Amino acid sequence: MLKDEYKVYEEKMQKSIDSVAADFASVRAGRANAAVLDRIMVDYYGSPTPIQQIASISSPDPRSLVISPWDGSALKAIEKAIQNSDLGINPQNDGKSIRLAFPQLTEERRKDLVKQIRKYAEAGKVAVRNIRRDAMDNFKKQEKKSEITEDELKQVEKDLQKMTDESCKKLDELLAKKEKELMAV
Repeated sequence: MLKDEYKVYEEKMQKSIDSVAADFASVRAGRANAAVLDRIMVDYYGSPTPIQQIASISSPDPRSLVISPWDGSALKAIEKAIQNSDLGINPQNDGKSIRLAFPQLTEERRKDLVKQIRKYAEAGKVAVRNIRRDAMDNFKKQEKKSEITEDELKQVEKDLQKMTDESCKKLDELLAKKEKELMAV
């Protein structure tokens, strides 16, 4: 019975890890990566729309992306959305497509990005710990209502701590991998 309830919290922890991984993907590491555009919304006919839904994105070489909208009228809106984003890249509009050139990252910028991803990882760990706390509160209420025994509560506590430790370890591994990627010249 308790194993089914664990699944819910395990899934929530996995979602937190996935969220941090998505945050990491959106941090540009000096190479062209279409994932950096995931968070940019374009005002397309009055509604915010992700770039991927109104244009094709290609990478002709490791340092640039080319965005080709299916509707030519969206070109200016895409260019404006990229300029207003926190990407720090100036789009070049040639009338048919937009080219983004990713410059080599400076040492200072790399260190800033490492700080940023560490914050993402820490936020992920906080989310995982909050899930553990919510789970413990839930199981303590069940124990008060005599739905589970005190021994079961102690086992639940151990299992939840193990799940939390594993999730935090996964986050640390993701962080180490992304840090290595960012610091590589």
